Amino acid sequence: MVVLPYTVAFLLLSSLQTVKIANSQSFIGINYGQVADNLPPPPSTAKLLQSTSIQKVRLYGSDPAIIKALANTGIGIVVGTANGDIPGLASDPNFAESWINTNVLPFYPASNIILITVGNEVMTSNDQNLVNKLLPAMQNVQNALNDASLGGKIKVSTVHSMGVLKQSEPPSSGSFDPSYGDLMKGLLEFNSANGSPFAINPYPYYAYRSDTRPETLAFCLFQPNAGRTDGNIKIKYMNMFDAQVDAVYSALNSMGFKNVEIVVAETGWPFKGDDNDVGPSIENAKAYNGNLIAHLRSMVGTPLMPGKSVDTYLFALYDEDLKPGPGSERSFGLFKTDLTMVYDVGLSTSSQVRTKFTCISLVFRVFNSQVFYS
Repeated sequence: MVVLPYTVAFLLLSSLQTVKIANSQSFIGINYGQVADNLPPPPSTAKLLQSTSIQKVRLYGSDPAIIKALANTGIGIVVGTANGDIPGLASDPNFAESWINTNVLPFYPASNIILITVGNEVMTSNDQNLVNKLLPAMQNVQNALNDASLGGKIKVSTVHSMGVLKQSEPPSSGSFDPSYGDLMKGLLEFNSANGSPFAINPYPYYAYRSDTRPETLAFCLFQPNAGRTDGNIKIKYMNMFDAQVDAVYSALNSMGFKNVEIVVAETGWPFKGDDNDVGPSIENAKAYNGNLIAHLRSMVGTPLMPGKSVDTYLFALYDEDLKPGPGSERSFGLFKTDLTMVYDVGLSTSSQVRTKFTCISLVFRVFNSQVFYS
């Protein structure tokens, strides 16, 4: 009988399991912004995405060419309504129905639309009219989905900046700004009733810009550091991403909505910026995104939500050359518009599979050299 030494067997099984995980990373998504005049054709982008382990794509609008190009790929698609559409969606159920009829029904289910985001960072926009109409707009979009028998299949939510938090340090003390009061409670009741996620945009990059000590950079980039202890719960945090996500969890918990799923709608790091920008570089961007992806793949979770990985949409697929603001705003892309990588963070399925099977090949060679019979 051939006996496989325990250590070799463990390595082999671990390698096979890693291959399985590499091909089922539903928690890794990416943002596909279009504030640019040099983007590749949508079919080319669809092929690019299929060559990666990215399983979900977030659009800020509902471009039909992109939605069509992603048909029959299995890739989950998040589509969004513009902030400017919110008053119309809130006041007119027929407008919401028309929006669904135009932007969802012609494409679903061939195009795997999974979520509609009503507006982006509305609560912190300082536009009280939009803020007040956000929930009615979401309700009308939900009702239109229900009328189309898609209410249980496509979720409805909105996306928040970290500015909705009044406190985020330590993470266990995370709380929402009380000025949002009943408005935030209403949104969370909607999320809970409809099983939709609370979508948030945490950016350790911006935290580092306000505290540029080397130890803060290491904490933000998932690099070796002394960690930061949450004195309330005696837990040490080793990276800023976990701390920010857990602050959101604590805020949800404090309002009685800890069971509402958290989705990271945006996070990323720019690879270049203006001369006075602090933090942008290829090295830092590769470290943040690469280490974040490895952290998600580990399935270790966060200290307050262990054992699972929060769905996370990286920012961004491409640079957006028409975006206003500092140079860093136009330099978040993981891929160039010629479809090559700006830097490699291990998203290519071909490189992943090659690496895993090289590992398996090595294990078999070790096995063949250690086989014995009984």
